[in-house]
Amino acid sequence: MFKRKLRSLWIALFCTLLIVLNPVRVFGQSTLTVAVEPVYAPFEFRNDAGEIQGFDIDIIREIGKAAGFGVRFQTITFAGIIPALQAGTVDAAVGAITITPQRSQVVDFSRPYFKAGLAIATRTNTQNISSINDLQGKRVAVQIGTTGALEAEKIPNAQIRTFNAAVLALQELSNGNVDAVVHDAPILQYALNSGGLKNLRVSDQLLTSEYLGIPTPKGSPNLAKINQGLGTILGNGTYANIYRKYFNADPPQLPETVPNGEQQTRSTNWFTTMQNALPALLTGTLVTIQLALISAVIGLALGTLLGIIRLSKNRYLRWFARAYIDFFRGTPLLVQIFMIYFGIPSVIKELGLEFNLDRFVAAILALSLNAAAYIAEIVRAGIGSIDVGQTEAADSLGLDSRQTLRYIIFPQAFRRMLPPLGNQFISLLKDTTLVAVIGFEELFQRGQLIVAVNYRPFELYALVALIYLALTLLSSQVFSYLERRMNPAQHKPKENKRDRVLVQQ
Repeated sequence: MFKRKLRSLWIALFCTLLIVLNPVRVFGQSTLTVAVEPVYAPFEFRNDAGEIQGFDIDIIREIGKAAGFGVRFQTITFAGIIPALQAGTVDAAVGAITITPQRSQVVDFSRPYFKAGLAIATRTNTQNISSINDLQGKRVAVQIGTTGALEAEKIPNAQIRTFNAAVLALQELSNGNVDAVVHDAPILQYALNSGGLKNLRVSDQLLTSEYLGIPTPKGSPNLAKINQGLGTILGNGTYANIYRKYFNADPPQLPETVPNGEQQTRSTNWFTTMQNALPALLTGTLVTIQLALISAVIGLALGTLLGIIRLSKNRYLRWFARAYIDFFRGTPLLVQIFMIYFGIPSVIKELGLEFNLDRFVAAILALSLNAAAYIAEIVRAGIGSIDVGQTEAADSLGLDSRQTLRYIIFPQAFRRMLPPLGNQFISLLKDTTLVAVIGFEELFQRGQLIVAVNYRPFELYALVALIYLALTLLSSQVFSYLERRMNPAQHKPKENKRDRVLVQQ
């Protein structure tokens, strides 16, 4: 009996060691956690089975085989890859990441493994855009944190719209909301060849000549392994085979280092970083407040109407209101924003009609419709909480149902609705961050744009968080003040000392 218990204990201990220490490490092979955003075909994407594949994926796996380490992928947005490397939460990253002096200051790059360049994508009916000079004063879409975004910033008088993914920038171009997209040439060409966007073309002229590298944290011991494995596959023909597989061409010659790739740029302390970023963040704050206030007013009006309809005696109206509320509460706001801004124009264009939706209108529409669904339930619950005796008293005074609701029920219900309405407004204020996905530069998007340039995520996001905290605290105080003002107990006449003496006499 004792031997059996001892054996069970040893087995449990062995399994625990395998889980904690990682079986690959136990047998002498390390595993690197590699950050990737699989929305960047042909470099990295998911196939129909949901598996990650692509040029970069095959390259890093072959490097691992040659250098004797395993690879475990971790999905991170492109804008978050460099901050993740700075924090040390991942060991390396692949994602068609260009070697630049700014990035080389905060991460260490491997030797170049791909030669690329930026190109311009336009609609097929646009004939006067073929070079960077032709983009002056034009509307240009870019992916945040890319060299295309940095290049677009240099264009005089250009209206830059930033997106979290290249596919969104191309969809914006397809819908006619921008004049061009500046991005990596292989990505643009692959996207057009896939057949999903048929009304676009890519310029033959490259704007830049760039080299891609594999970034690691500063001083990482894994960099030597990656360079060793990369050198091996470059020399034994494995790299050439992978290149032909995805690009149907022979690979170009690659240098061992990039000229000026390790150039250092002037660093700034945290106070200077926050001071320089504050004007742009305050501009974004005004946009956030504008979005929240307009959406709150429209959402309150529509939500009140829906809440009253939910109490209607007409069952068809009740069903309509219930279906609306269930849809907007049961689907993510992010999906609703995509449906309204990208989906609706795309469907209308499929019908042969020209239709463009302004980003501000789309953002207000999505936020308002979503907020209305929640406000409708707050209104319904608030009206339902009023005692039925109030309605009976109104009937005895000869008031009709409309007058009863307007003068008797709703004023009392509104006072009870203020706390949940305050919570809903604060949620709406924070939900404005989601409109960044359609390139709207509110407070959070402004912060992302700054981080994409100076790679100081902690300071910038801490400042953004403090601004949001200040907005929510201010909103809480405003609703608390309204509650006090509408509380009947606050308006009772105060009995003075003279009146108390007269009562006693």
